[in-house]
Amino acid sequence: MFASLARFTCRRSKLVLYLSGALLVIAGALGGGVIQELSAGGFVDDSTESAKTAKVMDERFRAGAPDFVLLISDERGVDSPAVAAAGARLTQRVAQEPGVEQAASYWSLGKAEPLRAKDGRQALLMARISGDEDQVQNTFKRLESHYEHRAEGLDVRVGGNALADKEMSETTEKDLIKIEAVTFPVLLIVMLFVFRSVVAALVPLMVSGLTILSVLLVIRILTLFTEVSALAGNVTTGLGLGLAIDYSLILIKRYREERGQGARTDEAIATTLRTAGRTVLFSAVTVTLALGALLVFPFYFLRSFAYAGIPTALLAAFVSLTFLPALLKVLDHRIEKGRVLRRRTPEAEKGSGEGFWHRLATGVMRFPLPVAGAVTALLLLLGAPFLDLRLSLPDERVLPAASQARQVGGDIRDAFPAQETQALNVVLDGASGPGDRKVAPYAERLSKLGDVSRVDSEAGTFAHGRLVQRPSALSARFGSGHSTYLSVVPSRQSLSEEGRALVADIRALPAPYPVQVGGPAAELTDSIDSMNARLPVALAVIAASSFTVLFLFTGSLLLPLKALVLNCLSLSATLGVLVWGFQDGHLEGIVGDFVVTDSITWTVPVLLFCIAFGLSMDYEVFLLSRIKEEYDRTGDNVASVARGLERTGSMITAAAVLIAIVFLGFLISGIVYLKAIGIGLALAVLMDATLVRGALVPAFMRLVGKGNWWAPKPLRALHAKVGLREK
Repeated sequence: MFASLARFTCRRSKLVLYLSGALLVIAGALGGGVIQELSAGGFVDDSTESAKTAKVMDERFRAGAPDFVLLISDERGVDSPAVAAAGARLTQRVAQEPGVEQAASYWSLGKAEPLRAKDGRQALLMARISGDEDQVQNTFKRLESHYEHRAEGLDVRVGGNALADKEMSETTEKDLIKIEAVTFPVLLIVMLFVFRSVVAALVPLMVSGLTILSVLLVIRILTLFTEVSALAGNVTTGLGLGLAIDYSLILIKRYREERGQGARTDEAIATTLRTAGRTVLFSAVTVTLALGALLVFPFYFLRSFAYAGIPTALLAAFVSLTFLPALLKVLDHRIEKGRVLRRRTPEAEKGSGEGFWHRLATGVMRFPLPVAGAVTALLLLLGAPFLDLRLSLPDERVLPAASQARQVGGDIRDAFPAQETQALNVVLDGASGPGDRKVAPYAERLSKLGDVSRVDSEAGTFAHGRLVQRPSALSARFGSGHSTYLSVVPSRQSLSEEGRALVADIRALPAPYPVQVGGPAAELTDSIDSMNARLPVALAVIAASSFTVLFLFTGSLLLPLKALVLNCLSLSATLGVLVWGFQDGHLEGIVGDFVVTDSITWTVPVLLFCIAFGLSMDYEVFLLSRIKEEYDRTGDNVASVARGLERTGSMITAAAVLIAIVFLGFLISGIVYLKAIGIGLALAVLMDATLVRGALVPAFMRLVGKGNWWAPKPLRALHAKVGLREK
């Protein structure tokens, strides 16, 4: 296959470049505006109780969590007659807007105390917009223009989930442009040191540009069939940029080696594709398999990373194996033009001498136990904070400080006594109607639970076990036929461990009728439970696929097991640093301003694990394939490790640094969990390329000796037939 590909790209190099140019134009034209088609949600499993409750709330009661919130201020005080009259008119006006299902305010609910700020100068108006995400956004944009700043003579600030989703999409689009504008020049400078000539350094950027635009086109096509997360667009384009540069590095390095040994251009390209090209292909397969594990989760936020990430890995390999060889053929010796640094000799590039990586491996293997013990202890220390991991759904606090949704949300949390916009909805099926005598005692018991501010129901409003407001005409909104719902307003932050505990208490409390619980805290609880239920399957997919690929490369049973253990060790250290930095807030101000919420967005750890595991297995494949090649040639375990690391160490380190720069570019983003993903992926690849590949792998292989290459006789025979080799 690779020989045929080499002949085609050499003989039809200009045709390949013309077709690549056409693809570049088409992908840029059709995929350029894809960010506007992406979604900000995807954190809810539709099969869970909370999701079903949300559907019931919408269909039966035309109610649910408010997504359009107005923070109304007036120096005269919200109880002054003029302000109260204006507030009542404003509430009625919002309620009559097309697309608004429900609107309530401090004044329409009989001056409900929790909707009044502590200083008496602010009050809340909350409304629910009907329809799906696109319909909600369309309605919201119209409402925002009507009510921002001043309405009915009152000072008005718009907030709520609809604004947060809008700002999330806008921030994501702006961030992608800023990240690319900053990352590309930095990458070019670093690649000048790696490739040592201007032309050679520009080639990977050309490959990555074609890859990224192709990825955007694929994502645009995907949006026609399924929801794709806005963050998937950022992360997968970053992944495409990093992989394209890594693959270019591998191929150009091998091409230069062959040319340095006197091979003609066509021969060098053929050898490069047959050897390094094979590694690139199976590297892409490894990343694809790791990302495929995300498909087992029922959240389109996670699944969209698989939908977009799998084509990203395959496209990076495809462009690298077609466009890059054709470009090398056309450039020929001109790839060395614009030399800025003295290029290393072919012998040094080949790794035949005893350079830094050879000396490092030899030094480690002299003292394998102390080195392995020290590095393992360091990784365990870094990973210790992971034991205190606390997870949460994202809200407006993940947005940048300048975000209006974040500012308004913060003011509401500071100024109002309860979490009005975070209420839990408890649906009772089978109630006989407004006069049902079983509802009031149940509402009373609910109001006695810890962290409950009050309970609103058909039977009135209850707080701390007593009726504080009798039923009124407005109480009828809680009933529909033989169903009723109760609104449980928490006194503490809903998206927290306390909120999850409250959900558990409500579900455990005896109820007079079948009960369903929904709302933000219930969504968080159900999402984490749903993820945990499927996590073993995802881990099994990653472990099985990684084990298979490494066995095919090495023919060993022990080396794949070693790789799995070491990868998990380094990734746990990465996740520990994230908990310390973002959950505990130690990186606040260092990586940019963010709100410390004592939690991490619940999708970040599993997403990081899958992507980083795939990249770590990439480097494992690069290293072990060369070590195996040396071992097959010499039969010397110690020498093969040293020589294999010498031949790949600089390449793996350079690849890790380049892809880390790409991911560190995410720190420019104003979205907190995108910062966390960027830091996490950068840390993961750097620790893997240094501590794991430079220390733990040589130490482990020295301790195990010839046992590294052991496999039962039937598996050895299988590997002899289907094993993957460079030559």
